[in-house]
Amino acid sequence: MGLDEIRRRISAAETASGRAAGEVTLIAVSKVQPPDRVEAVLDAGQRVFGENYVQEAAGKWPGWRERFAGIELHMIGPLQTNKLKPALELFDAIHTLDRPSLAGKLARQVQARGACPQLFVQVNTGAEPQKAGVLPDEADAFIAQCRALDLAIAGLMCIPPEDLDPVPHFRALRDMAARNGLAGLSMGMSADFETAIAEGATHVRIGSAIFGARDYG
Repeated sequence: MGLDEIRRRISAAETASGRAAGEVTLIAVSKVQPPDRVEAVLDAGQRVFGENYVQEAAGKWPGWRERFAGIELHMIGPLQTNKLKPALELFDAIHTLDRPSLAGKLARQVQARGACPQLFVQVNTGAEPQKAGVLPDEADAFIAQCRALDLAIAGLMCIPPEDLDPVPHFRALRDMAARNGLAGLSMGMSADFETAIAEGATHVRIGSAIFGARDYG
């Protein structure tokens, strides 16, 4: 499909849902993608990227940051507490704040550094046992706990269950964000980003539709 087509579809979805042009941030998910594909997207002017693994991101993004100005890197995979320090050095945003132990350690590191990335709380809207994220009925308390630690929460993130209508999940996340005075909604991927934009997404995470299928071989 490619970057230009995704940009066109995001723009059309913004217009169709009465959103302002450029209101939605496209996060190009570059995990496990070959360097030549990522560089082609960088050459085309994309500057916001998403990675799932701290080690993988650390191996490739410092070099690209030297060559391309204005890169913004978002952590969209599960964050282990033992990878927190390098993650804070690498990432401008973390979308997977999902448990009290991580929040506590993050708060201590942030205070020591004097700087904090944009933070999104991951909510497991489908209450799926195999997925990370705060359960919906625990989200309000967790957001309050993060704020009590002086962590500035920018928004919420979810990954709806596969093969189910994502709309109820997007709406639940939107309602949760509104209730907690949060503006950011990180929701929508290659298969459902237009639906997510219609439901209020501020950040969409798109990989294969931009770069092509991943090769995990």
